[in-house]
Amino acid sequence: MGKPRFFRWFRVIPLIFVIGISAVVLFVHLSQDKQIAKTFYPVPYAKIIKQASQKYGVDPYLVCAVIKCESNWNKDAKSQAGAVGLMQLLPDTAQHMANKGLISSKTYPYQDLFNPRNNIEYGVAYLAYLQSQLSSRDEVVAAYNAGPGKVQEWKHGSDDPIHKNITYAETSIYLANVNQTYEIYKHLYPDGIDS
Repeated sequence: MGKPRFFRWFRVIPLIFVIGISAVVLFVHLSQDKQIAKTFYPVPYAKIIKQASQKYGVDPYLVCAVIKCESNWNKDAKSQAGAVGLMQLLPDTAQHMANKGLISSKTYPYQDLFNPRNNIEYGVAYLAYLQSQLSSRDEVVAAYNAGPGKVQEWKHGSDDPIHKNITYAETSIYLANVNQTYEIYKHLYPDGIDS
């Protein structure tokens, strides 16, 4: 009997997550005082994000949404998979980007991804790289989570939007979460992330 109960809870967890995110979205949209909502959706590294976003042509609201969803602005975050820092980058990915000449490892050492400046630079450069390979923001976000090869596999032979073809529950939830968070940041900071 223990296993069926576990599996019921396992199926309910994503639903609880989505309901929780929806409640936060509703709170933010109904909040009369944006300053209160901004405490839940801060932009601690606005200047760094803005500079990197302009340099690589990436939407700064997307960068904020990815950081919020990846690490909740914890510069010391480390995942079980080995992803580190604000944007939860894998050191191998950062090294690969530096080796390809997409970013200067002398200016931004990939060995120091816990440094917010370095992490944001690599994360935004990686988003720009994904943008150059893919055709929509949803594809970029899904690729940031699951990898560009998996997104290409999901797109293969389909004209449907990527969210209809994703086979990983984690990536589906991640995409929905980033998109909701993106809209919240746009709502809270209509004049730019540094406002």
